[in-house]
Amino acid sequence: MGYQPMHGSSGGGAAGTSGSGGGGGTDHLHHHPRLHSPRMAGGGSMTRRANSFKRGGGEIELQIGSPRSPRTDGLGSPPAELAEPSGSGAGGGLHHHQKEQQLRFRLFKRPGSGGGAVEVGLGLGIRERRKLGNVLFLAFCGVCLLLGVGKIWAGGWFTLPADDGDVDLQDLSVSFSSGKGHQVDGHVGYMGGKESDRTLMTVESSIGGREDSVAEVSSVWSQPSSTNFRQCVISNSHKKQDSHTNGYILINANGICDMVAVAKILKATLVLPSLDHTSYWADESEFKDLFNWRHFIESLKEDIDIVEMLPPKYRHIEPLAKAPVSWSKVNYYRDEILPLLKKHKVIYFTHTDSRLANNGLPSYIQKLRCRVNYRSLKYSRTIEDLGATLVSRMRQNGSPYLALHLRYEKDMLAFTGCSHSLTSEEDEELRKMRYEVSHWKEKEINGTERRTLGGCPLTPRETSLLLKGLGFTPSTRIYLVAGEAFGNGSMQALLDDFPNIYSHSTLATEDELAPFKNHQNMLAGLDYIVALQSDVFLYTYDGNMAKAVQGHRRFENFRKTINPDRMSFVALVDEFDEGRVSWEIFSSEVKRLHKDRIGGPYFREPGEFPKLEEYFFANPLPGCICEKHSDE
Repeated sequence: MGYQPMHGSSGGGAAGTSGSGGGGGTDHLHHHPRLHSPRMAGGGSMTRRANSFKRGGGEIELQIGSPRSPRTDGLGSPPAELAEPSGSGAGGGLHHHQKEQQLRFRLFKRPGSGGGAVEVGLGLGIRERRKLGNVLFLAFCGVCLLLGVGKIWAGGWFTLPADDGDVDLQDLSVSFSSGKGHQVDGHVGYMGGKESDRTLMTVESSIGGREDSVAEVSSVWSQPSSTNFRQCVISNSHKKQDSHTNGYILINANGICDMVAVAKILKATLVLPSLDHTSYWADESEFKDLFNWRHFIESLKEDIDIVEMLPPKYRHIEPLAKAPVSWSKVNYYRDEILPLLKKHKVIYFTHTDSRLANNGLPSYIQKLRCRVNYRSLKYSRTIEDLGATLVSRMRQNGSPYLALHLRYEKDMLAFTGCSHSLTSEEDEELRKMRYEVSHWKEKEINGTERRTLGGCPLTPRETSLLLKGLGFTPSTRIYLVAGEAFGNGSMQALLDDFPNIYSHSTLATEDELAPFKNHQNMLAGLDYIVALQSDVFLYTYDGNMAKAVQGHRRFENFRKTINPDRMSFVALVDEFDEGRVSWEIFSSEVKRLHKDRIGGPYFREPGEFPKLEEYFFANPLPGCICEKHSDE
């Protein structure tokens, strides 16, 4: 929950990912490597495949024991050798006909004399034949009945509701506790059986008067399998032994979790972080406005010392300004930074994002990073309370909802150089802004090429096509985690296809939002809570918040998070717009591209270069999530 948007910062999430693709290629029929994910090298999938709730390619019916299927036991048909006609002679045709009639009832043979096989007939009369026929008919009816019951069980016919008002797609409850943060209990209405055989009942949508197949609903709302994993953030080693400190560290509120770990490594005291007030948003928020600062200090007292401000004896000291090397390990801080801290006593870290490596750190450090992020950094009561209210409003009538992180704000488009579908005037406006922000290094950007490589946020129209292709229906309730979309009428296509779109400004009253005025970071915290609790989270670009939310959702039992394969998807969109693929092919391909990109468990792996590795807080497995032992 320690996300702090640093808009316009070269060290922000956008800077680290602006050139990275979503894992696809220009040929939409193949997977392609994601630059920042080592698991994607060689075309591998983003996640390990979990059991699916649906069968690919349509439903397969197995007619076991069907009357139309060939029999293998020989019952009801004569043995092969008896099917040959008898020798010719007087009355041979009649004799042959009678023999055939008898053969219909010959069920077995036994050895006979004369070195041959003698068939033994039943010698049944008319009455006996009728009895046998009745028995066979009843047996046939029994088989048909069993097949019918099996089909009804598999198809869910018994679950058809008599009234739309009685249908609940999900029974969902949200509980908020001060000790453990947010918890969501979700129960999808499926029939029993193995995971691969679960079939959802069919219901009629109450919006738009159209029927939605629950097979589709099951595929879009079903969660990844995570039964073999558990949280593991408690470490009993390396507890703080005394109050001795080597010095004090001053930081901004970006990268708090890593800086707590750095303070642990240096045996330093951390001064309560300050927030950036010079960003694009001109935010007035302080750390105490955003987080429960007392809980922050108390929850970490066994690991490091945290103070509200510098002690009086150190306030006159000019802090040493230092930017730690990105992606550093423990030895760097002990060998390079610790001597400086002991000498100057107060160090101000000018850059604090991504200053610790993703991998290759001691286990107690990794667990500490997660305890800070998921346990110690709790939002303030003002944010927590309104967040709980908005989640409740999104779950109107017990319905699930999707949180959409649509990164189509002006500053993001200017930073990435992406202007697909915008006018030439709007493109020039973005270009002008890019040149006005001095610390944005890239100025001349080929937006068309970047989009082809998957380096652009999806447009609202592309996002709508993605949602429809995945199977989401117009009745889907969507919470928009984003600022105002740039471009005249850019949101119209998304609103036309999905009218039930909400945000904090439409769900909350003016009085409820009054404490958040001029506090964009507090509003971001509000959006974070609603996104974390959503049934499905979909992000259209890899920014700081998207990484933080998807990692937190993985930590909270791998809640479904859709990571679009932007590179392959935009190529598919272009083919669809050019009329080269039909909607049926388009939708099928969208589902195929994303079947393994839903936030399921897989292990983060070291890469050749730290910047190309998967971000630790986007996937805290391993480190903060462990595999269960057999006895668990």
